[in-house]
Amino acid sequence: MIWGIFKRDMCHATRNVIAVIVSMGLVVVPALYAWFNIAASWDPYGNTKALKVAVANNDKGYKSDLIPVRVNVGETIISTLHANDQLDWQFVKSDKAIDGVKSGEYYAAIVIPKGFSADMMTLFSPDIKHAQLKYYLNEKINPIAPHITDQGATTVVNTIDKTFAKTIAQVGLDLASSILHYSQSPQMAEYMRNLNGNLTTMANTLSGASQQVTSYSQLLGSANDIVDSTGKLLASATKAGKQAQNALKQGKSGATSFTSAGANVTSSVNTALDQVSGAFDQVAAKVNKAFDAIGKGSDTAASQLTALSEQVSSGESLYDTYITSLNHMRESVEQLPDSDSAKQALLEAIDREITLLEAAKGDSQKLAQQLKDASTQVTQDTAAAESSRKEILNRITSAKQSISNVRDDYATNVKPKIDALASTVSTLISQTDSMITQLSGTADDLDDVTGDVGTNVTSIRSTLGAIAKKLDSSAATVKELITKLETGGNAGDGNSDGGDGDNDADSGESDELRALATANASTLSTLISAPVALHRVSVYPIANYGSAMAPFYTILSIWVGAIILCAMLKVTISDREKAHVLGLGDTLPRIAGPSGPGNASRWGLRLDHEYFGRYAIFALLALLQGTLVCLGDTYFLGVQANHALQFLAVGWLAALVFSNIVYTLTVSFGDIGKAVAVVLLVMQVAGSGGTFPIETLPKFFQMLYPFLPFPHAIDAMHAAMAGSYGNEYLLDMVYLALFLIPSLLLGLVLRKPVIRLNNWVSRNLESTKVM
Repeated sequence: MIWGIFKRDMCHATRNVIAVIVSMGLVVVPALYAWFNIAASWDPYGNTKALKVAVANNDKGYKSDLIPVRVNVGETIISTLHANDQLDWQFVKSDKAIDGVKSGEYYAAIVIPKGFSADMMTLFSPDIKHAQLKYYLNEKINPIAPHITDQGATTVVNTIDKTFAKTIAQVGLDLASSILHYSQSPQMAEYMRNLNGNLTTMANTLSGASQQVTSYSQLLGSANDIVDSTGKLLASATKAGKQAQNALKQGKSGATSFTSAGANVTSSVNTALDQVSGAFDQVAAKVNKAFDAIGKGSDTAASQLTALSEQVSSGESLYDTYITSLNHMRESVEQLPDSDSAKQALLEAIDREITLLEAAKGDSQKLAQQLKDASTQVTQDTAAAESSRKEILNRITSAKQSISNVRDDYATNVKPKIDALASTVSTLISQTDSMITQLSGTADDLDDVTGDVGTNVTSIRSTLGAIAKKLDSSAATVKELITKLETGGNAGDGNSDGGDGDNDADSGESDELRALATANASTLSTLISAPVALHRVSVYPIANYGSAMAPFYTILSIWVGAIILCAMLKVTISDREKAHVLGLGDTLPRIAGPSGPGNASRWGLRLDHEYFGRYAIFALLALLQGTLVCLGDTYFLGVQANHALQFLAVGWLAALVFSNIVYTLTVSFGDIGKAVAVVLLVMQVAGSGGTFPIETLPKFFQMLYPFLPFPHAIDAMHAAMAGSYGNEYLLDMVYLALFLIPSLLLGLVLRKPVIRLNNWVSRNLESTKVM
């Protein structure tokens, strides 16, 4: 009976092209469902470089006295991210980054604040601040993207931590290495030799000082004679002071005379210079008068010009007199002590005045010569007379200006310095007089003190003895330091032949320091920044994310295929088909009663024959679905399958179990059974553990987990793909097959009581003319 029903179903399914196409579609559609999902999730975490994440650097950097190098962690982060293709990093301003996250242009944004470097460097200060990155995240765009971008942000933070720790450690190790290398350099050896030499000299100096102090103590024994000699010396000083006072009185008188003489010189200079300047004015007037007389008689004009030339020449003696006076004054100033601050300035002023006078004298000489030359030209060439007049007048103006310069320079530079010198000499004499007076009084006081000196000599000698002992002790300490330095140097060179335990310990510590400092600084700093390295050991490795998700989507598609089969194929057998299987023609006898399951049982077509007979085509198509999807996973998509036959066996068993469950629900409950199959699908998608570990799901799904077929089918497929631990694969296959028991129990035994109920529900649904 079962075979007969299956043969007729196969004939009907292949009767025409449309039926064949639909049958093929029923086999292919579940495979397409699985393949599209597996291919779409093949390597999603390998394509995260397309996710846009904005980065904005506002870090101002940091520089301190401790580390005189500018530190900008923000720039380091940007440089690191430029070389990172984990995400699509967008380097923008902070305002654009935040606005881009809000608009959805960026999935996330990392903003480095202004004081980021400064906060990180507070590690070296008492007030430590925790440096923070601002992380903006748009969580509404996609449920998975926030977790991916979180991983990117975490990577940035971990990179910063490791880079910072590595940099600090490397700087410290490089410094220690440099110090060690420098300590072993020839320069350092030379410095140590110089230091030992200096310390030896210091020790000798201290010993010599001790001996000198002892000698001083001995010399104090003859202090009484010295005191007596001092008294006599003071008496002589008092007498000399009185003689000096008399000399100072004479010097004071001389200073007064010097001041008066300076005033007289000033008056004489001004008078003489005024006279010379006036004389030039007269000469100018006479020159004009002489040239005006050229038209009346050239001989008269020539004689006048000759007379003016002789008058100007006679005035040169005034310049010589003044220059001689200044030279005498200069000799007097040179007698002053070199320590006098006014001496050099006054000498320079006098020299400048002499130079100006000599220039003025030269102008007068040139003027006299021009006047003499003009007297000759007047008699020979009257045409050039006017040119000579202009030259002579210009020369007169120049001579007058020279005289004015001399007078102004004397008033500005020479006279004030002469007055200041006179005042300084007078003040010095007064102060010296006061000092000698005080010296006389002090000598009288010291004469009284010398009597008490002898009493204090004994006390002083005792103090000097104590000082000598301290100096000897200091010399011994320095010599001990020299010995230790020499010992330390030998230990550092490795040339020490032996020593006590302390020296051995110091040598061991030195060797350890040397070993640490001479190691590779980069390697050590990397170890310090990340002392624990994670070595991943894959147990049952999966090639890629697509392979890891293949069991879930494959099992899911097989269940979807079972639902499609029940939606497209009839699960009940018509009375006409029953009659043909029984050989009764096209219809069942009337005594069969209403059309429905089990109405042909009196002719041998029982309810179980109907169940298995119609299920046979469902099972065949389900096996074809499972075969196609598993082979496509393995050979079309390239899903990892270490045990391909086991992988295919899981697909076959899952196809039989799932198709039987859905078929039984549909046969037993009709359209309600189809709805129940969809509900079971939804429950298993959430509670199968195919995407997230079952332990991460709510408690309800964890309790429901063992009673669903999906988890066991997915686990069996994982074992077939990557390997099985013990009997894991077989146990999961057995657990999956056990779901046939309640399904067959419902379809063969429990179905009978609900047949009438199902028929009643179907009649009521059909009566709506809608369902």
